[in-house]
Amino acid sequence: MKVSEAMTAQVVTAAPADSVQKVAGIMLNIDSGAVPIVEDGKVVGLITDRDIVLQVVAKGGQLSTPVSDVMSGEVQTCKEDDNLADAAAQMASHQIRRLVVANDTGKLVGILSLGDIAVDYGAKVVGKTLEEISTDNDA
Repeated sequence: MKVSEAMTAQVVTAAPADSVQKVAGIMLNIDSGAVPIVEDGKVVGLITDRDIVLQVVAKGGQLSTPVSDVMSGEVQTCKEDDNLADAAAQMASHQIRRLVVANDTGKLVGILSLGDIAVDYGAKVVGKTLEEISTDNDA
């Protein structure tokens, strides 16, 4: 099965200058825990609800902080034609729960989450991936 068959294709993005509050509102509206940050058509980061809590809320930061100050700049990606099992293995090896999906020209075409894999590929792969993430984090 290919990544394109399981990914979420309708992705809402934000800009690096957008405030943490604006992006948190986007997360609320689309019921998602992650938003890709795009500049000039290229994904430059990813911000998660966890990033907001740990980098802003827990530190008493300002909701007006630009997401560029909080986002993860090193974004793991895969291609839409990649094998789904390979993408799941990539998530496990990097201890992440989401991959940004790009086409052959590098344009954002979707997000692949463990939830997407669970629905379309099976709980067995997700369970193994979560087990590997948990085991690596406990070390």
